[in-house]
Amino acid sequence: MDKKKPYLAVILVQSIYAGMFLVSKAAFNGGMNNFVFVFYRQAAATLFLAPIALFLEWKTAPRLSFVTFCKIFLLSLCGITLSLDIYGIALVYTSATLAAATSNCLPVITFFLALLLRMEVLKLRTSAGIAKLIGIVTCMAGAATLAFFKGPHFKVMCHHHLFGSPHAQDLQGHVSSGIIWIKGCFLMLMSNTCWGLWLVLQVGVLKCYPSKLLFTTLQCFLSSIQSFVIAIALERDPHEWMLGWDIRLLAVLYCGIMVTGVTFYMQAWIIEKKGPVFLAMSTPLNLIFTMFCSAFLLCEIITSGSILGGVLLVGGLYSVLWGKSKEEKMSDKTCTVSQVDKESSELKQVIPIATKEQLPV
Repeated sequence: MDKKKPYLAVILVQSIYAGMFLVSKAAFNGGMNNFVFVFYRQAAATLFLAPIALFLEWKTAPRLSFVTFCKIFLLSLCGITLSLDIYGIALVYTSATLAAATSNCLPVITFFLALLLRMEVLKLRTSAGIAKLIGIVTCMAGAATLAFFKGPHFKVMCHHHLFGSPHAQDLQGHVSSGIIWIKGCFLMLMSNTCWGLWLVLQVGVLKCYPSKLLFTTLQCFLSSIQSFVIAIALERDPHEWMLGWDIRLLAVLYCGIMVTGVTFYMQAWIIEKKGPVFLAMSTPLNLIFTMFCSAFLLCEIITSGSILGGVLLVGGLYSVLWGKSKEEKMSDKTCTVSQVDKESSELKQVIPIATKEQLPV
């Protein structure tokens, strides 16, 4: 059961992210400013996590050095604040379809970053390395299929438009073109690169500061300060900062507590157990969950291209996971053989010494 926990954890994480897509999309359709939204969700996450973290880990937490604090500050700035803010701008410049498709390039970006930092290996002469390469290529093909191929449409029986808005369809169908579209694609790539770098660099920081709950809370606190500075500089209208009993408040609470508060801690745990690439390769599940939830709750139309792209993404995901699993088994087997050889050599050294001591003087 312990071996299955990381797999169950990534499924839960991506399910929560699918819910984030639904409520945040509804909030943005209602006119909520993206920079203000990022600040509120990070502040809500900090208020939710701080009491729990202080109660559970304050006494056992290691000393936080100035160097480690600076690393966590930069990690929050790059992987949370800038990634979320840039992603929101890119979503305005492009379409939701492209945003969902390019987010699935995150495993590829994360793998190459981990490869450059020598945290991952790609041995093309082994079946595991070939499986990982095939999985990455399949994920790219699935993302391209989702972005550029639609095919026949399938209308799901839907009688109620949840979080409906009179302009939702107009916003969803809006697609930019020309230079603006290119800028949006570039910004989307930048956002995913920041997110992938955040996943990879967490490994080294967690070794210096292993208290995952305090680590997550500190990131949320620093990110809330950073996002507030950005939001107050770019949005001065007081009405944009007001929250009522509507979808905006629901989106802030859900994204702050469930997404930022719960999943960030779970992600830190998954990264510690399985590594950053394992977590990044689970992102296609988010798109699959979102596609079906949007069809039933938002009455969106499912296309055969979406189904085909989803199948390719899942196939690529399990191909890479199979390759990583095979490498781990081979690594464990190699360690066992090395340990046996070491014990045999030590035994051979002890036997002659004992024989020499038994000789008569």
